[in-house]
Amino acid sequence: MYGYDWPRLHAALNDLPTALLLMALLFDVAALATKREGFRLVSFWTLVVGAIGGAAAVISGLQAEEHIAHGEAVHRVMETHEQFALITLGVFAVLALWRIVRERKMGRAERSILVAFTFVGVGILFVTANYGGRLVFEHAAAIPNKVLEEELHERSEGHHHDDGEEEDTRAAALDSLTQPAPAHVDSPGTPPHTHSHPPGTPPHQD
Repeated sequence: MYGYDWPRLHAALNDLPTALLLMALLFDVAALATKREGFRLVSFWTLVVGAIGGAAAVISGLQAEEHIAHGEAVHRVMETHEQFALITLGVFAVLALWRIVRERKMGRAERSILVAFTFVGVGILFVTANYGGRLVFEHAAAIPNKVLEEELHERSEGHHHDDGEEEDTRAAALDSLTQPAPAHVDSPGTPPHTHSHPPGTPPHQD
């Protein structure tokens, strides 16, 4: 992968391990609460696959760092994001290895300790994600200067929606639904009471 492709790949790889590691914790808690074997198995595999996905996200992130034009402010946030990402990966790598070795031998006390460490790992994961979000939403990291300049130019010109016309149309439609039906008027020459109307027709105005 070269150039701008690395940041795109890093962005694509971030969500899956985050979701898997969070679900691993939730299924761990469910397994402890219900003692159901199915929850334990799901938590095991989501943790292992999530840790592998986390490694892929970290590797792509390290490569993306080398291909993003940035200043000092972005660099500081990026370094903090990287440090927390490495800590997160380390915690979940240890947890995954722990479970691979001890999964079928754990007692309830040991599994409770493991779940407690998983809580810690998820907390660090959220801090990592927060710094990643700051890179994008506060500093526009990985957005090429040309694209950013064009976007700033378009924002300066403004973008207007026809909200007024839409509101008028909606109000007119609502009025047409809420207005009472007009009173029935017979045409000249119609014999009196020689025709009938559906139920609910307003009284005649002859």
